[in-house]
Amino acid sequence: MQLGMIGLGRMGANMVRRLRAAGHDCVVYDRAEAAVGALEQEGFTGARSASALVEKLASPRLIWLMLPAAVVDRAIDELAPLLAPGDTILDGGNSHYHDDIARAARLRTKGLHYLDCGVSGGVFGLARGYCLMIGGELDQVTKYEPIWATLAPGAATAPATHGRPDDHGTAHRGFLHCGPAGAGHFVKMVHNAIEYGMMAAYAEGFNVLYHANAGAQDHAVDAETTPMRHPEHYQYNFNIGEIAELWRRGSVVSSWLLDLSAQSLAGNPGLEHFSGQVSDSGEGRWTLAAANDLAVPANVIAAAIFARFESRGEADFSNRYLSALRLAFGGHVERGTK
Repeated sequence: MQLGMIGLGRMGANMVRRLRAAGHDCVVYDRAEAAVGALEQEGFTGARSASALVEKLASPRLIWLMLPAAVVDRAIDELAPLLAPGDTILDGGNSHYHDDIARAARLRTKGLHYLDCGVSGGVFGLARGYCLMIGGELDQVTKYEPIWATLAPGAATAPATHGRPDDHGTAHRGFLHCGPAGAGHFVKMVHNAIEYGMMAAYAEGFNVLYHANAGAQDHAVDAETTPMRHPEHYQYNFNIGEIAELWRRGSVVSSWLLDLSAQSLAGNPGLEHFSGQVSDSGEGRWTLAAANDLAVPANVIAAAIFARFESRGEADFSNRYLSALRLAFGGHVERGTK
């Protein structure tokens, strides 16, 4: 099949490489000409503008956007006048599902189709495949099944689930029509929020291991520091990289995230190359908003997203506020101040 790909960053470029390797015809465009040129050298058909990309695609067209959420509407507004009824625009980034609902309705008035597709797989997707969560009209999703099947990991990448009928849907192949407009990004939104919680649990657990030798360290003795009552209980110098490696094998907490943890710790056990300021791309916030609307508890996800805010210094004022109150009511001076 043929498609146009707009956005050739960490995900888009590897996705078209995977598609082309399976025989699909991909026309590519990115505002960065170097990204287009690099793929042209690999044999892809490149375009230097959105209009040029549209001209190089046969009708009915499928145009896949792999762009930051903030610029998707701008790209759609540029594309829509160039397209013909029956053409399809697909957003494969991390857009808010509310935007998908509005886009589908807006494009429907022009005779255009709109699909939203949550994509998980990261920089490893070229080799491993991409998990695809698709929203939109069922007939359009069915029409482009060869695309999903090529990008997805395939059934052989995980053992069959006991009790699940062999002919039950496509999820076991790594792609799924999740529902109408917005459904794909809604599922991806929750997927990423779960990822936040999993990563936070690993990070907190390894941090406990990292500090398990605190009893062997010197500690301040003053009115502002709670003494460690039993320093003899915390005399362990754990090799946390080796523990990550151990847990990868047979442990109930094994996962791909743990595989990546072991890889990161093997090359940099103290993780000194990182500042610890953890970004978030929005999905955790949106999941919390949905949980609030639905009156569904999401305690772990909330803690994980708030920890990311704190890592970026967003709690600095509140911490200074606490210090000011302690000084005001009890004369407690912050350690390190005069």
